[in-house]
Amino acid sequence: MFDSVDPLLAEHRELTERLADPAVHQDPALARRLGRRYAELGAVVAAHRDWATARTDLADARELAQEPGEDAAVFAAELPGLQERHDTAAERLRRVLIPRDPDDGRDVIIEVKAGEGGAEAALFAADLVRMYLRFAESRSWSTQVLSSTDSELGGYKDVQVAVRGSSSDPAEGVFAALKFEGGVHRVQRVPATESQGRIHTSAAGVLVFPEADAPEEIQIDPNEVKVDVFRSSGPGGQSVNTTDSAVRLTHVPTGIVVSMQNEKSQIQNREAAMRVLRSRLLDLQRREREEAESAARHSQVRTLDRSERVRTYNFGENRIVDHRSGYKAYNLDAVLDGALDPVIESLQAMDEAERLAAVGQQSRAEQSEPTERCGARR
Repeated sequence: MFDSVDPLLAEHRELTERLADPAVHQDPALARRLGRRYAELGAVVAAHRDWATARTDLADARELAQEPGEDAAVFAAELPGLQERHDTAAERLRRVLIPRDPDDGRDVIIEVKAGEGGAEAALFAADLVRMYLRFAESRSWSTQVLSSTDSELGGYKDVQVAVRGSSSDPAEGVFAALKFEGGVHRVQRVPATESQGRIHTSAAGVLVFPEADAPEEIQIDPNEVKVDVFRSSGPGGQSVNTTDSAVRLTHVPTGIVVSMQNEKSQIQNREAAMRVLRSRLLDLQRREREEAESAARHSQVRTLDRSERVRTYNFGENRIVDHRSGYKAYNLDAVLDGALDPVIESLQAMDEAERLAAVGQQSRAEQSEPTERCGARR
């Protein structure tokens, strides 16, 4: 039972030795990747240790319960509790052995775009950004607004925010928590501009990209990037509308376009644009890998059509509903203030259940293969 854990235990021992080598830490990106894997395998090691201890205790108690003498009854009475402890440890080990998303431990770049709904959609996009910033703050994550385009009445037409975590454990990674936020978020409320109190429905789109650990991780051929410079648009001020500081990068092979204009320096805008471009290319590699492996995944909605929603925010009822996990609560005000944990946990539980089901199907298929081969020979 659990034969697949042996190579993981050996890998954990190897990583322990590598991370003790000072030379590894001279490459921060490498040290970070190894640290994430070490933390992930640490959960496997701990679960295996608990299971092995519970198995030994149960086996010893069974043996002693069969021995003659007065103590046999005592050990027999302990068997149900030891069996329950063993089964719980076995289930925990089974869960941690399910392969995690390899990008769970990465930092992310979140893009929020106003969709259908005009000015109200832009205001809602700003509400979502504030929600993510507050959530990041509650987890001691750092945030940085890379780029934003304001709407005329307030809010954002689009905004890009980098979120950086503080833990090497993939289970506590930024992408592990925020990857399910991708999709169309729909809002139902009475806009501030509505004079007759009618409820409007509008939408904002959210895209979540895992960020590369280092520039070297995603190699970009400069000859495949078209660079355009132009004057920043905005309310005015020093270096705004007066110099060609804004930068637009077009990755020719993929058609990905990234524009940056928040910084006064063309060099800073170019660096920020390259950072976003690398994250998008990393996300493209991720999706291609998942499709090639036929892995079950939650696709992020790439349109801003209100009908393609993943979540609805109803202000009149103070209600939030996630249409994937079925989560529903009447604490929208708290969620928009950053209390996203219950919503995210419902999506993580759904994802874990699907991965468990997939592993079970694969196991049953492998067990049935010998029988099918024997039947074919007959």
